[in-house]
Parts: sequence; structure tokens; C-alpha cells
Amino acid sequence: MSILSGVSNFFGLDIGTNAIRLVQLSGTGATKSLVKYAYVPLDSNIAISDSKSDQQKLMQIIKNLLDQSKLSTKNVAVGLPSQKVFTAVVDIDRLSQEELARSIYLQADSLIPTPIAESKLDWALLGDSPADKSKVEVLLTSVTNEYVEQRLDMLESIGLNVIAFEPDNLALARSMLAASQQSAQMVLNIGSKSTDLVICMNGAPRLTRSIPTGIEAIIRSATQNLNVDDNQAEHFIYKFGMTQDKLEGQVYQAILGTVDLLVAEIDKSIKFFTTRYTDVKLERIVVTGGASTIPSFPNYLANKFGIEIEIGNAWRGVAYSSDRQDELSAISNQFGVAVGLAERAE
Repeated sequence: MSILSGVSNFFGLDIGTNAIRLVQLSGTGATKSLVKYAYVPLDSNIAISDSKSDQQKLMQIIKNLLDQSKLSTKNVAVGLPSQKVFTAVVDIDRLSQEELARSIYLQADSLIPTPIAESKLDWALLGDSPADKSKVEVLLTSVTNEYVEQRLDMLESIGLNVIAFEPDNLALARSMLAASQQSAQMVLNIGSKSTDLVICMNGAPRLTRSIPTGIEAIIRSATQNLNVDDNQAEHFIYKFGMTQDKLEGQVYQAILGTVDLLVAEIDKSIKFFTTRYTDVKLERIVVTGGASTIPSFPNYLANKFGIEIEIGNAWRGVAYSSDRQDELSAISNQFGVAVGLAERAE
């Protein structure tokens, strides 16, 4: 799943559940320049379907977007949805790099949920284990061969050269957090069907999760509890959100149960992290995705956890002309994965 060396001209492609987004950057170093971005809405039923006809539709939508974008390269780094990827931090005996690789592959069947023969496995050494000084921490990711090969075949059939596959949450962490950041920070990306959570420390992910609660579940709560249709519910959520003094707090009350289910899962992740890293404090939660624009939702998180909340900026490490500030700010919460893919090191 690693990038090929020597490939400097490529773009990031995020095939999401409700849109396809692409970003091309240029230059080297900490800040790269925006060359082009584009997106097209996507029916979530097509996005998550494995049927051949839906895969054909998806392929055509991507091809049309590429034709309209007129990119200068066919090289692409592609995001892998968190629901399709297993990611974990594991402790392995302290060994030489070569022996470590062999040990990981020997133990892989007990570490990953799918048979090693049917999986693509990638790993990165993080450092000393906080639990056992005789061991080291390793970030392990795996995805089924079937899923990757299906994606690869589809993208190659429309003329693209896939140079890397990367889990969405790792790309997200790259765009939202500074690589030099030493303290522990969480990125929380609330999508339409699920929420991706990644906690990073010393520039590397230490905990990743995909929680099966997203914007659609919050809208469903408002639809049922306010007795309105989905469109009206969505309008109410993005207008009044978690504000208790608007509409007599009716929208707040309607969605509180679902929001608190999500908050409880986030809390479990924080507790798991702080139990493993006992001397580390989570400094900040960076919120992006749909829920980052729900009124008072970030404040609700801040009050629940007593942690600083920041609204993420996907373009944080990207240079662009000042007259595009408003245009790019308006879509920042949707482009974290695509930007992170485009920011991969050469």
C-alpha cells in the first residue's frame, strides 16, 4: 500500500459515501500549492454497493469528473474507507528491522481479522511500547486483496496509475495536524454514515476507530422526534443544532440521544488511549466533517470532555491565492481526506 519512489506528480482521490473529491498539489516541503480541486455528489447507495452495475456507475462518475478536471497527471493516491481497513497499534518483541518484519507476518493471522493470504498488510514502527519496555509499538494496517484489487481494476480501466492506497483516517490526520506536533490530539471526522476517529502523538497515529454513527443517524432522530421529513430535519439541524434557546430547544432534545451515543463512543476511545498512555493528556480535538458545522455541537463536545475543540482546516498546509479564501473555507470540512492524500511525501 506504499507509494512508489520517485513519483512527484500525482493527485489525491477520495471516493466517499456521498461525494467523490480530488485534489492536486505542487511543490515540496511543508507547504504545497493548490493546483486543482474538484468534487461531484454521489448517491450513497452506489458508493457502498458491491454490485457490478453500481461499480460501473461509480467508474463512469469518476471518469466524468476526471475529464472535466483536466488534470496534468494520471498518477493517483487513493483513500481506503475506514470501514474496509483494519488498523491497530500492537506490541511486538524488540527485534532488528528484518526480524521484526518476519515476526509481524508470522503473527499476522492472530493480529488481523482476515487471513493473511487474502490480505494486504502494511506496518510502521512507532517506537517503544508504553506497556512493556522489552517490546516496540507497531502501527498495523490490513485490507482484503479482493477490495483493493477491485478498486485497482476499476481505476486502471479508466487510465489511472494508482501509486498508493492509504486508509482515509491516516490521510485525514496528515491534513488536519502538523507533523511536528508532539502532544496527543484527536481528529474527529463525522461523515454521513459513520465517524472516523484518530488520535495522534509525536506525529503518528496511536488509536484509530470507525464508529457506525454519522449525520444520517442524527437526521433520522430529528425526523422521528420532530415528526418532519428528512429534508426539513436536516434544515433544522444545520440551523439550530445543539442550541438550547432556539425553537424552545426542540431540535436539541430531538437529536440529543443520538449525539450522546456518539459522545459515549468517543469517550470510550479517550479512556482506552489514556489507559495505555498513562502519562499523556489529550490536548485537543479537531472536528471536521458534517457535524463541525452543526451549531453549538463543538461547544457541546468541549463541555462534555473538558478538552479544547478546534474546527479543522483541510487547507492548513496548502498555499493558495488570498481571493480563494472564502471559497475554500466553505468546503474545508469535506476535503480533509483528499488533501491529506495529495500531501503524501514523495
